[in-house]
Amino acid sequence: MRCAGLLFEEEKSVSVRYRGEVVCSQRIDLFVDNRVVLEIKSVDAIHPVHIAQTVSYLRITSARVELIINFNVALLKHGIRRVVL
Repeated sequence: MRCAGLLFEEEKSVSVRYRGEVVCSQRIDLFVDNRVVLEIKSVDAIHPVHIAQTVSYLRITSARVELIINFNVALLKHGIRRVVL
């Protein structure tokens, strides 16, 4: 991504607020160009809990697109899931 000139942050810590109070913080694997969230996994399959996690990341960052990339597959294109709000 650096070679392509993309701005990104690794392990970005984001505060979760509820009614104006910080209740916890979450770490986002990669936040690219302040627009796309990348969640890196190595699991047997992408489950609904992974989708719920990514939706929460999208809500707290105001990003609209997230890619879940699961590296535990035979062919990488089968391990990519796009989530859009």
